[in-house]
Amino acid sequence: MVTPELIEEIRRGYALRWHGPHGVCHWARVRETALRLALITGADAEVVELFSVFHDARRENEGADPEHGPRGALFAAALRGRMYELSDAQFALLHVACADHTRMLTHGDVTVQTCWDADRLDLGRVNITPRPEYLSTAAARDPEFIAWAHRRSLRFTVPEIVHREWDRG
Repeated sequence: MVTPELIEEIRRGYALRWHGPHGVCHWARVRETALRLALITGADAEVVELFSVFHDARRENEGADPEHGPRGALFAAALRGRMYELSDAQFALLHVACADHTRMLTHGDVTVQTCWDADRLDLGRVNITPRPEYLSTAAARDPEFIAWAHRRSLRFTVPEIVHREWDRG
């Protein structure tokens, strides 16, 4: 679903440091966490994978940027049908997951919940420890899962996909 060509298209307009706190390594950790959670929660794997690369793709700074989620959702809409395919129902979930990931605590759909949990579980990269009360799914609230994800974010783990496919230049 997320191809090297899609990553290259995102990179062309990415305003921040590629390997910065909200950049490609964060997206790849969110992707791995989301896909692992989706196996447990039943979330839509295509949606959570696309969320991982779009949710911070249009940030304008590393600090307060309250409109970055809606900009990411609009960017995802602009590339739909050209760089990736989703049904209308899937795209509606992707759109709300991106647009509201910093605005809302929870959502009624498990796919949106899984997206948000995957992002929140990577907060160690900005010196924040994930707290179970801010996670939506039981799988994400599992102390062992939190510890696994938090260790990865504190170590700034660079998932293999970054080296293999996403870091072309």
